[in-house]
Amino acid sequence: MTKTLMKIDLNLKGVKSIYSGKVREIYYLENELIVMIVTDRLSAFDVVLPKGIPYKGQILNQIATKMLIDTKDIVPNWLMTSPDPNVSVGRYCKPFKIEMVIRGYLSGHAARIYKSGLREICGIKLQEGMKENDKFDSPIITPTTKAKKGHDMDISKDEIISKGIVSEKDYKLIEEYTKKLFKKGTEIAKSQGLILVDTKYEFGKSTSGEIILLDEIHTPDSSRYFYENGYDKRQINNIPQKQLSKEFVRKWLISEGFQGLKKQKLPEFTSTRIESISNRYIELYEKITGEKFEKTPLDSIKERVQTNVEKYFNNY
Repeated sequence: MTKTLMKIDLNLKGVKSIYSGKVREIYYLENELIVMIVTDRLSAFDVVLPKGIPYKGQILNQIATKMLIDTKDIVPNWLMTSPDPNVSVGRYCKPFKIEMVIRGYLSGHAARIYKSGLREICGIKLQEGMKENDKFDSPIITPTTKAKKGHDMDISKDEIISKGIVSEKDYKLIEEYTKKLFKKGTEIAKSQGLILVDTKYEFGKSTSGEIILLDEIHTPDSSRYFYENGYDKRQINNIPQKQLSKEFVRKWLISEGFQGLKKQKLPEFTSTRIESISNRYIELYEKITGEKFEKTPLDSIKERVQTNVEKYFNNY
């Protein structure tokens, strides 16, 4: 399994600018349209790893598309259509320079902070006596900055407002949207025997001033899931939770001495390791959607994407 979509140069009319992110290639077009190509790149600790993961882009794009459609009654979103398994087309919005991270459990980054001895994250006090993967009494919102380069940084609600990153009025609304989206995501996950542990949402403003949900939601790159069955027993017995998320990649990297810090060397990504990661992504797709994953042929991915996007805009 070596054929992946790592980079693409689309030939499109009316391109105003192009942005290449950690995982996505975004084309900004005339008429306030954007084309988002989800590649097979994998990032961890804000570092893009050297090899792609087969089907990852298709999986992320298709889960996000489904979730955006399923939550559009809660908050308006940017998505218009998905003309290709790896591509979404939507309307441009100016993004807020923060990510709204919401956590229902003490896991991942929050657990690492707690383990270090700190009892506060993003201005929120954490109770004593918790252990990794314990459930919070109620979900907490721990925003981060959006760094153009390097690591995103935790930031409190008060700092966001006082620094003018987001107005108090707008923050109140995106906070409300974040809670409602997490509630809906939790319900969707539960229906599939999963626990939505934590996730992040990004918001922006349309040219008319409307707050819009952006990017992807409830995917394994933006979210962490546990299997609901056996959760309580595993916690009582201090056994690691069975989870579906990108955290298993982070933990493997940590075990190999890599956390994205200077002078740390990435471990080798063998074909066996890559296939294992790909299978985990497929597992999550099928578990969270309740549908069998249909693998798109890996031959000529770039040509397929170009053809499908061209066809869409020719009929637009």
